[in-house]
Amino acid sequence: MLKVEQFRYGADNLGYLVYGPKSAVAVDGGAGEAILAFLKNHRLILRYVTSTHDHGDHTCGNAALITATGARLLSGAELSGAAVTIDGSKLRVIHTPGHTSDSRVFYTGEALIAGDTLFNGTIGNCFSGDLEGFYRSIRKLMALPDATIVYAGHDYVRDSMAFARYLEPGNPAIDIFLGIYNSDHVFSTLAQEKQINPYFRFNEPGIVALLAKRGLPRETEWERWRSLMSIE
Repeated sequence: MLKVEQFRYGADNLGYLVYGPKSAVAVDGGAGEAILAFLKNHRLILRYVTSTHDHGDHTCGNAALITATGARLLSGAELSGAAVTIDGSKLRVIHTPGHTSDSRVFYTGEALIAGDTLFNGTIGNCFSGDLEGFYRSIRKLMALPDATIVYAGHDYVRDSMAFARYLEPGNPAIDIFLGIYNSDHVFSTLAQEKQINPYFRFNEPGIVALLAKRGLPRETEWERWRSLMSIE
């Protein structure tokens, strides 16, 4: 089974190594020095370097890692609908347009490296302009097993929980989640996302009532999700 190591860099970026017994792939590898040290300490060969999308804060470490290790860059075109094989195990690539048109996530079968598509407690901005595509992407991720560990592209937990509390001030799961939040290892499960993330909770009676109070469309799931995206 593939393992995942998280690396923090910049103000709030989170990058990852996905690895087996001998080999690894770097995803959003901006923490170059820390990644290289981990590879050396664990006697791992970096086979591939890739990103969840092509924004500069997620690709900024690629060139240095490739130069230092000879790893191969996996571009978005190569990754479309594919899987990356590491020591015989498959790292599934799921196209999730919405934040950007090229956004993708990586799924080990236990952990999801979600980039800026899904954060812990919220979702990314829709820079692509494709709100309906973003909705379909989120729906796709919601269908994964509840035990799936969510590793995001940024640590926005405190801000996301403040907004979740603004929308659902009586939701006790928010305080529970904040009580176990650890900035040294930032993650959630999909089960927790369904308890705290407004963009997973568009069918909850409290959210539907909020949309009704604001006079926002709410007849279908898509309308409820789109209405939530309009609230600031």
